[in-house]
Amino acid sequence: MIIKDLKTAKYFKTVDGTFICELLHPERENSKINMNCSLAHAILKSGESSHPHRLKESSEIYFILEGKGLMHIGEEEAVLEPGQAVYIPPGEIQFIKNISDVVLKFLCVVSPPWSETDDEVCLE
Repeated sequence: MIIKDLKTAKYFKTVDGTFICELLHPERENSKINMNCSLAHAILKSGESSHPHRLKESSEIYFILEGKGLMHIGEEEAVLEPGQAVYIPPGEIQFIKNISDVVLKFLCVVSPPWSETDDEVCLE
C-alpha cells in the first residue's frame, strides 16, 4: 500500500510557475504502482497565474478543491469553483489564474503520467 500525505509532501515549482507535489506517479514509486496517469496537488496564491503552457502528449484534468480560478484552454475561458473538474486535451495552450482571496488548490490528473519534457511553456 502506498499512502501520500499533503502534510509532509514536498512541493516544487513546475515550468508553468505552479507549485505542485506529486502524490502518485508510477515512475517515482519504484514501479510499485501500475497506472497510466499521475496525480498531483497544485497551489497558486491569490492573484497568481500559471504561465501559458501545453502538455505536448498528455491530457490533463484539473479538479478544484479550494478557491476560484479563471481557466483558459485555447480560445475558451471559464470560472472554476470547488467541486468542478475540467478536461484539458493534449497540445492545447492552457493556464489558470487564481481570482479568489484564498489559495487556489486543485488536483491534477495527467495521462500518460506527467513529465517535465512533455510540459512546454508557450511564449506570447
